[in-house]
Amino acid sequence: MLTSLTAGLATCLSLIVAIGAQNAYVLRQGVRRAHVGAVVAVCLVSDAVLILAGVAGMGTVVTRTDWLMETVRWLGVAFLVGYALTSLGRARHPGTLAADDEVVHREAAHAAATAPAGAGVATGPVTTGTVTTGTVATEIVTATESRRSVVLRAVALTWLNPHVYLDTVLLLGTIAATHAATAGTGADGRWWFGAGAVLASAVWFSGLGFGARLLAPLLARPRAWQVLEVLVAATMLLVAARLALG
Repeated sequence: MLTSLTAGLATCLSLIVAIGAQNAYVLRQGVRRAHVGAVVAVCLVSDAVLILAGVAGMGTVVTRTDWLMETVRWLGVAFLVGYALTSLGRARHPGTLAADDEVVHREAAHAAATAPAGAGVATGPVTTGTVTTGTVATEIVTATESRRSVVLRAVALTWLNPHVYLDTVLLLGTIAATHAATAGTGADGRWWFGAGAVLASAVWFSGLGFGARLLAPLLARPRAWQVLEVLVAATMLLVAARLALG
């Protein structure tokens, strides 16, 4: 039991601890502190479904539906390229990037309050929730994404990547099958392996999403966010190229 559980945990971690489209998105939302719980939940539930499908033997379906995998592949390429272009667009306008809205509001309010008289800085009210915290230059904009759009992107990044089916369903399912008799009770070893893989997914995505806020101080400046957005775009384009080239 413990051997299969540990093997599942280690194998899954070795597959998901890598810079990819999904991880880059989770990291970005974690740093922004924007709907992190929803994004992490999408990744966890999706991984759990795919892992358990693989353990149950659904890998054979993946190997026999070439047309479906091809369709998913090109949909994934289109989505990744589109998201990369969106990230590059955000990088061109660093004033709309905020790791933490409240911090940006406080810094902007301070800048406006300490600006020399007659400097020509246009100001307006800044609010955090319903509390007015000060004044801020009107050109500073905080972009807010809806929970629905964030969740839909997380779903697309997860399910429109054929590598997810090959790695999670086929590969993990195949390895899990070798643990069928480990527990000495028929197929129980496979499910302990699957449990370990799901645990690894939970630990990774929770740590990545909720731990990313520790990077917020490093990303307090627009230039740092520009670099992050460019890296996210580069990651998306690299994954898209790999998918397109097969």
